Order: sequence, then structure tokens, then C-alpha cells
Amino acid sequence: MSYAPKLRRVFDIVLTHFWFKMFGTMAYTFIFFVGYVYLLKYPAIDAVTVPTIWLDRVIAFNPVALPIYLSLWFYVSIPPMLMLTPRQVVAYGVRITVLCLAAFLIFYFWPNAVPPANIDWAKYPGMAFLKGVDAAGNACPSLHVATAVFSSLWLHGRFKSLGLGVGVLWVNMLWCAAIAYSTLATKQHVAIDVIAGIALGLAVASVTRLRAHAAQIEPALPEGVRPLVADVARNIA
Repeated sequence: MSYAPKLRRVFDIVLTHFWFKMFGTMAYTFIFFVGYVYLLKYPAIDAVTVPTIWLDRVIAFNPVALPIYLSLWFYVSIPPMLMLTPRQVVAYGVRITVLCLAAFLIFYFWPNAVPPANIDWAKYPGMAFLKGVDAAGNACPSLHVATAVFSSLWLHGRFKSLGLGVGVLWVNMLWCAAIAYSTLATKQHVAIDVIAGIALGLAVASVTRLRAHAAQIEPALPEGVRPLVADVARNIA
């Protein structure tokens, strides 16, 4: 069976309400950062340091992981692009907002930070820039990991609904795992942050019935309209 029709289907979905999805994602990201930075600057109490464990000693600093770390912002933008209606996008936005607010509450009432890595960041310009933009606070749970897990779970369901094959599912899972690894390899987080982020992503996905949302591949149409759409599609084909 040819793979081309499936790719055309994906392309059509991406173009559907494209500008709404693109600008909506940009606006949401901006609002997220406003809240994130505010919590960095104005926590309720002094931040505590999250302890390290054996995994932090196993995974050494690796500046090559920086592009993978930064790829999260593209990765979390993929789910909205694979939605068919503004209603689906808004419903997804509500779900991921639950995740972000849960983390924000933790950051406010239990502010925390990663311990110093004892690395001369001046030797790594890219990392030095990241450290200047994304401070050591708001560490546990790792929102980087939580949103990656949340996005990965949604994408897994959507890719299965689109019938894109096992290879795409593996790429999705490996990308998510690589992002989690990058948070440790860049020393932006410690292992406890990552574990907590995974738990938060899984918990919110379960509570908000994320799998059911990902399975909504067809737009909701009135019953009388469905046969008409099918007839038009057959005539075009």
C-alpha cells in the first residue's frame, strides 16, 4: 500500500486552520513564558536545592545535547498542527494548561533549583546563553520533560489513528526520550526533576483523557453533512 495518500492526509491536516494553529501556539507560548519568568523572580519562599542521585553522576555534561534540548519548542508545536478544528486546538490547550498550572503551583509554593554544576559555562557559548535565559529555578518537576511526555502521548495516539506505521511511532518515542536525556546532559535538570516531570505528564494525560482527544481524527460534522462530504470526496478523487 502506497504511503503517499497518508502523507497527503497529514499535509491537508496541517494546512487546515493553519494560521489559527500557528498564531495560537505562539500566543500560548508567550503567555506561558510570562508566567514562568514571573515565578522565577517572585516565588513565595526561598528556593531549595533539588538533590542529585546516582543517575546524575552517570550522565555527564554534553554540550552536543543542546540542540536536542532546544528542539522541545518545535516538538510541542506539532500536536496543534495535527488537529482539524479550532475546537480541538482549544480543548488540547485546556488540557496542557492543567499540566502547566499544576507545575506553576509547585514552583510558587515550593520553589526549587538545581545545584551548581561546577562547569565553566564561558567555554560553551551556547550553554552560557541558555543559562542566562533559563535560570536554575523552576526545576522540579521538569516542565521540559512533562510537556515532552504529554506531547509524545498525544502524538502516539494521533499517529496510530493516521496509520503512519511503527517507524513513526518509534521516532516519536525516541525524540521524547532524547529530550529527557538532554535535560540531564545540559545540566539544566537533575534526575529527580526528570522523574517528577514524567510522572506529572503521565498523570495529567490520564486525568484529562488525552488519549480520547488524540483519537478524534475527524471533525465533528452534523449527520446530514457526512454523506455530502463523502460524495464530494469521491467525485474529486
